[in-house]
Amino acid sequence: MLKNQDHRVAVAPMMDWTDRHCLFFHRQLTSRALLYTEMVVADAVIHGARERLLGFDQAEHPVALQLGGSDPRKLAEAARIGEAFGYDEINLNVGCPSDRVQSGTFGACLMKVPDLVAGCVAAMKAAVKIPVTVKCRIGVDEQDPEPALDAVADGVFDAGADALWVHARKAWLEGLSPKENRDIPPLDYGRVYRLKARKQNEFIGINGGIQSIEEARAHLDHVDGAMLGRAAYHTPGILAGVDAAFHGARSEAFDFTALIDAMAGYAARHIEQGGRLGHVTRHMVGLFHGLPGARRYRQILSTEATRPGAGPDVLKTAFAAVEFGGTAAEAA
Repeated sequence: MLKNQDHRVAVAPMMDWTDRHCLFFHRQLTSRALLYTEMVVADAVIHGARERLLGFDQAEHPVALQLGGSDPRKLAEAARIGEAFGYDEINLNVGCPSDRVQSGTFGACLMKVPDLVAGCVAAMKAAVKIPVTVKCRIGVDEQDPEPALDAVADGVFDAGADALWVHARKAWLEGLSPKENRDIPPLDYGRVYRLKARKQNEFIGINGGIQSIEEARAHLDHVDGAMLGRAAYHTPGILAGVDAAFHGARSEAFDFTALIDAMAGYAARHIEQGGRLGHVTRHMVGLFHGLPGARRYRQILSTEATRPGAGPDVLKTAFAAVEFGGTAAEAA
């Protein structure tokens, strides 16, 4: 039996996007997809405000904590702290190309030092009982993706990693911005498929450019898991189909009324604790993509929900603008 085989579909960790409010929202749409936090640097976990950085709602399980760093000792300590907070998995970031990550010599930079990556994984595995996984690229800069990805994969699995998620695109650390790195150079799904063919007894998941449930299903003919990123964030309604498509749940109309009630209640609790409605609703703007009234819904969340003192009733007002009997062709 493959490790992590139940996690066939996941939502990617995305910096500045997949915060605790986003994770709670996504969990209302799918009970089974594995959710990942945005990357948290190991030093921040060790020395920072842990509840603010790591706190999450118990409804979010299964949820994985993604760590950034390159010091095995610090990563092991941060992993222990994450396990104590109740996370279901610890993931090491070996793929982010942002300037902030490069300045700290971790993220995608680690593709160049596979032995160090393996050492980090070994240290984390020794520190915790929950799964330890890695998310990487197929290579960086001028690396040949064939030996580069093999070196990372061989190292992390020899060190005991429970899964490897591969963003099927090279990261260019010089000459491209992080935004440009999302689309350039082209995706190479075949490279990830070849890795899976060579690592038949290990969990290999694929990430990058997957736009729909149908595309995710097609990838699962070749690999063990498919990870949705920007598509899940910008059009989160697609997550409502995950449980039926991949986990045998009954296919039935999604209860959006219950979803909005849950999010309004969550927002009320957040506001009571000193937060603002916009912290929660900013992740929900694309929910009704393709339905009549979606434009008005977006307008309300983008304006009224961001005003000081806005309360959960704004969310219900926005929801009331959506017409669920319409078709995509009539979309606002």
